Amino acid sequence: MAYPAALREAYRAELQGIREKGIYKEERYIHSPQAAGIDVEFPAGAGLKRVVNLCANNYLGLSSHPEVVAAAHRGLDERGYGMSSVRFICGTQDIHRELETQLTAFLGTEDTILFPSCMDANGGVFEAVLTDRDVMIADRLVHASIVDGMRLCKAMQDTYKHADMKHLEQKLQEHQDKRARMIITDGVFSMDGDLAPLDQIVELAERYQAMVFVDDSHASGFMGRTGRGTPEHFGVQGKIDIITTTLGKALGGASGGCVSGRQEIVDLCRQKARPYLFSNAVPPPIVYAALKVLEILSTSTERRDKLEANTAFWRKGLKEAGFVIKDGESPIVPIMLFNAKLSQDIARDLYAEGIYVIGFFFPVVAAGQARIRTQLSADHDIPMLAEALEAFKRVGAKYGILGLDKKGIIEKYGL
Repeated sequence: MAYPAALREAYRAELQGIREKGIYKEERYIHSPQAAGIDVEFPAGAGLKRVVNLCANNYLGLSSHPEVVAAAHRGLDERGYGMSSVRFICGTQDIHRELETQLTAFLGTEDTILFPSCMDANGGVFEAVLTDRDVMIADRLVHASIVDGMRLCKAMQDTYKHADMKHLEQKLQEHQDKRARMIITDGVFSMDGDLAPLDQIVELAERYQAMVFVDDSHASGFMGRTGRGTPEHFGVQGKIDIITTTLGKALGGASGGCVSGRQEIVDLCRQKARPYLFSNAVPPPIVYAALKVLEILSTSTERRDKLEANTAFWRKGLKEAGFVIKDGESPIVPIMLFNAKLSQDIARDLYAEGIYVIGFFFPVVAAGQARIRTQLSADHDIPMLAEALEAFKRVGAKYGILGLDKKGIIEKYGL
């Protein structure tokens, strides 16, 4: 037979091993729109329960915003469900170019090109603009999609220690013989919630004649005074050569991504980026909805400001309760547990308490760095977060981790 029995048994044994370690990933079924409060099967197949959602990328609470939903309906009614084509054949409507123009203005760049997702943008941009005479120098904690995109490119690959500017400078000095040097980083790192020091990175890039690439997916819409992302936060708008970001998080939460930056780079992506050339165009309903999101964000910072206040409340509450958290200012707040099974057990108990969170462990994060990553939204309110905080305290007390530092948790539960 085409599927050998021995191979089937090997796969089954591997899956059973994952279950026995207590780290098998189970999907939960949501029966409501994405929001700060959602209806889930609890337990699976036994009815619905309302829970507080603390693990969505819905930072600005726009995934189910009535104006955004209405815009998507207009797109469906006026332009159809999908394009059934890639952009360069017959998949480009005027609204695609309008969205690209609006994103360019929002991000403060020279031009923008849409992709089906930011993963596709990251998968296409490096190969389109770099050659085997160039070098990519990436922060060691960049997103997996960046790593995959780099693997598709013929340029030399190198890395620097996370946010270590001295090490980055050493790498730039080593690669002065290359035609082009590209510094590659996330704006906000999705698992730790910390920010790349873009002001220092730009300074080094200017000194050593290097390009700067930033994936700002976990920042666009809410980081910076007006939500233009980490370049605005660090005062380097217009100095980042390539920004990739997503429409699938704060900017509406559906799908779609882009490469935004220097004109020549965007033009080369239109000519050469394989995910752009061989993937269907972003569907019209998503384009309409994204345009509405940008309109909302351009008229008020209310949602961004509320998110900032929610983040400050949550960080302060967790610290005072005695949890080990990653310091920072982004709405990504990891609660460090270090032990993979412990992260699963605590997430499961919190779910029983009505708090929807997920445990993260290797290979999603480094071995020994297991955590529960909480994420705030403008859709949360303080009473909701206070309720969630009390649940965290109860579960934390059950496992005896409140007030323990990293060493204490590892001594109690191991890595």
